[in-house]
Amino acid sequence: MIDLHLLDIKDWGSEPTRKGFGRGLVLAGDADENVVALCADLTGSVQIAPFAEKYPERFVEVGIAEQNLVTVAAGLAHSGKIPFAASYAAFNPGRNWEQIKTTAALNDQPVKVIGAHAGLYTGPDGATHQMLEDIALMRCMPNMVVIVPGDSVEAEKATVAMAKDTRPNYLRLARDNTPIMTTSDTPFEIGKAYVFSPGKDITIVATGTMTSVALDAADKLFHDGIDAEVIHCPTVKPLDSATILTSVRKTRRVITLEEAQINGGLGGAVCELLSEHDPVPVIRMGMKDEYGQTGTPAELFNHYGLTAKHVMMTAHEMMS
Repeated sequence: MIDLHLLDIKDWGSEPTRKGFGRGLVLAGDADENVVALCADLTGSVQIAPFAEKYPERFVEVGIAEQNLVTVAAGLAHSGKIPFAASYAAFNPGRNWEQIKTTAALNDQPVKVIGAHAGLYTGPDGATHQMLEDIALMRCMPNMVVIVPGDSVEAEKATVAMAKDTRPNYLRLARDNTPIMTTSDTPFEIGKAYVFSPGKDITIVATGTMTSVALDAADKLFHDGIDAEVIHCPTVKPLDSATILTSVRKTRRVITLEEAQINGGLGGAVCELLSEHDPVPVIRMGMKDEYGQTGTPAELFNHYGLTAKHVMMTAHEMMS
């Protein structure tokens, strides 16, 4: 096995993934003067502020006008710039999906769409701001790359990598603190999935903040006699089919895990892959065609069955 330089569970820290994006954007700007940033009146919340302070001449505040946010970004991309357009995921891509499609993706412009405050970690803001459909919305858009980093360290690497990628990209970020499991030496490449924990009995394919939940569950399952293989899938599109199929051909059982709608999300992508190449039993864990509610992230993850305990119960169910 390749050394992925992961932290032991006992050594995990925590930080919002949006913080890593903020650091990565500055690094990308340092490396290429064509990197520009645009925001829709949420500069501090989405962590564009450090870039705006360092490179004010390369920052555009469009105000509360998300449709304009991406159309201006597409124009800048057509002019040779590398624009990062950021807002809450509820609005970007929630409010401006049509403009992303017609001005960025349709024309294959390298616009980087940043959706912050996505998923259940936006707990207190309730269903209107808990964007749970974004992975599905962006995955079905031709030309669009969909990236869901597992922690803030990976979000920083993903941002730097996106600046070098010539395609339109979507980056999904969380609001609240989430576990930090990777290090500066952990590999990241757009389009690659990684076996974070090898196993032979069952495959758990996770993305974003749920990979830490999968690792926690796998650690506990091992003591129950179940050897679970955890695949971290930070790029939902294009999906790393080879890594997933290699694991599934060994374990013959799959759980997918995401804090998003399973219809069209990672769970949908994995089921599409397996139905065409190697049909096996799959249980999709995530939001099952329902909206979120107001509550703390811990309350919501427990309510919707997205904790390590629930993953363990599902794995035991599949093994029996």
